[in-house]
Amino acid sequence: MRVAIVGNNKAEAEKLAEKAGFTLADDKLDFVISYGGDGTMMRAEFQYPGVPKIVLKDSLICKVCSVLSNEAVLEKVAQGKYEIKSLIKLEAVKDGQTITGLNDVIVHNANPRHGIRYQLWIDDRQLGNTIIGDGIVVATPLGSTAYYRSITDSNFETGIGLAFNNSTEQMDHVVLDDNKTIKLKLTRGPAVVYADNQDLSLELKEGDEVVIKKSPSVAQWVIVK
Repeated sequence: MRVAIVGNNKAEAEKLAEKAGFTLADDKLDFVISYGGDGTMMRAEFQYPGVPKIVLKDSLICKVCSVLSNEAVLEKVAQGKYEIKSLIKLEAVKDGQTITGLNDVIVHNANPRHGIRYQLWIDDRQLGNTIIGDGIVVATPLGSTAYYRSITDSNFETGIGLAFNNSTEQMDHVVLDDNKTIKLKLTRGPAVVYADNQDLSLELKEGDEVVIKKSPSVAQWVIVK
């Protein structure tokens, strides 16, 4: 089976992969080995979207890693003893530009000294009036254990989560069906839109709108037990 590797210690992962009988390759991949932690998996999905990810632990924090050893994980995959779970992703679209995230899409004030003002719609229903704060976090179930949880002290298993970051008025977080569309119009900015830990971002000026919704593409996560 042909694999590519993403991680900071690729040499170690290459030894593990070759020992388990995998072939290192650049194309026509069966799997991508993510060697690190949760952030490495997001980076691997960004670099190789849609290719099934085998997540190996090379970090003190890795919520998506198996409790089995790295060697045991690779051995089971080589033997065909695995399942593939599809994970939803999110996309943010502004003026034809799109960024995609596995964990979350975040709209944040570009200047931390000043809050932003914005209006928000869920499909065609406006939520409140003008909202003042640092922005919003829109999370997938996978991402609900990250930034979303730090704001809401909760997580979820299905749908899309919407959390409000430091709003001046009480705005309760909400979990939406994953077919819902969130539209944000910036009325005072500037703001920035980013996904996961990517360098890519979208800039919002006053009057700009961004639409956040489930991506038509999915991530594939290899699970062994």
